[in-house]
Amino acid sequence: MSVPAPPDDAAAPPGQPRKAATAAWIGSALEYYDFFIYGSAAALIFPKVFFDASDPATATLLSLATFGVAYAARPLGALFLGHYGDRVGRKKIMVFTLVLMGLSTFLIGCLPTRAEVGSLAPVLLVLCRVLQGISAAGEQASASSMSLEHAPPHRRGFFTSFTLSGTQGGQLIATLVFLPVAALPERQLLSWGWRIPFWLSVAVAVAGYVIRRRLAETPAFARQAGAEGPARLPLAVLLREHWADVLRVIAGALIASVSTIFTVWALAYATSDAVGVPRSSMLWVGALANLVALAAIPLWAALSDRIGRRPVYLIGAVGSAVTMFLYLWAISSGSYPLILLTGIVAFGVVYSAANGVWPSFYGEMFSTRVRMSGMAIGTQIGFAVAGFAVTFAAEIAGPDGTDWASVALFTAALCLPPVVAALTARETHKVPTERLGERPAGEAATRETVTA
Repeated sequence: MSVPAPPDDAAAPPGQPRKAATAAWIGSALEYYDFFIYGSAAALIFPKVFFDASDPATATLLSLATFGVAYAARPLGALFLGHYGDRVGRKKIMVFTLVLMGLSTFLIGCLPTRAEVGSLAPVLLVLCRVLQGISAAGEQASASSMSLEHAPPHRRGFFTSFTLSGTQGGQLIATLVFLPVAALPERQLLSWGWRIPFWLSVAVAVAGYVIRRRLAETPAFARQAGAEGPARLPLAVLLREHWADVLRVIAGALIASVSTIFTVWALAYATSDAVGVPRSSMLWVGALANLVALAAIPLWAALSDRIGRRPVYLIGAVGSAVTMFLYLWAISSGSYPLILLTGIVAFGVVYSAANGVWPSFYGEMFSTRVRMSGMAIGTQIGFAVAGFAVTFAAEIAGPDGTDWASVALFTAALCLPPVVAALTARETHKVPTERLGERPAGEAATRETVTA
């Protein structure tokens, strides 16, 4: 592919940083609407629709395992989509991932149930879930790379945070859609009601396609591709020059375990017979927490533009380890006001510190030539572990599913690698965009020493 190089002093066209951030927000919101309605359905619906309802504990465990299947598919999708994102550009991958997610989610809403086709039903469900995972593997990396490379150097954290703010928006929309669905009588809910949120993905795909097709490719990618040409094998360059940062991103991505435990396992636990919180009440906890996160994420990210990525990220990682204990304890108490308060603090405020900063923090570790590969591969391997954290939590919680303290301890342990990754990473918030990913002289003789 031949991409003409812009002049050395070329910058993003006027208004393009805002357009890129808006496209990242809307696209991620639409894409993760699809992704998160699956999480709600896996906790509340699928054990009774696709699995053996006569064994509720096993059915729930298997249903939650299908949630993790998409995370297992993500590393494969990251290799493929990351490679082509660094070869042909961020924009084409952003469009592709959105269409694939919309199609696979719509097909889930059309699947026959176990009562209709037997064991073929969960097999088809897993296949659709794998397609969702491949799509999600390229979504955040392409959207984050696009918004980071369009952003003004001194506001990269703020503009890049819109990718994650969009995912919270998508989760909020998904939760709001599920509220009236969850309020349906059991018979209607299990027969046709659960399908409606999945069918709405047709509108998701169409709207996202229109929005993203109008966005320009980034000047940083065009300049690099025109001057050096795209890397023939981005993965080889990535592993040769950035292997340590790939490991840091893998470790850092484990922070997503907080989200999956909060969104899926805690929802299943709270609505189980052991606690008995109504479905709609727990969905409101998620909705309000995500509403708060919509404001908190850009605020934390803007703070990172001032004081650095590492301190803000560490607040989120360490704080999440502590507040998860409080949230699960509140659920065990059965006190809804306490559940609501701790849920908003834990997920809406504290977790948002890490969630809002990681797109810029991880992206700034890599050069333009391999940025999307580095973010996609590193995050998706870590997210694969985070996805199955729900399944592990279901096992750790014991036969009756009530050992919340062990689940909280397990989640806190998964917050430790992100802390180590942040403490060993370089601070990059003041490094010029064109010099991101450069190695110090002792690591790569062909590159200049980065000076902040």
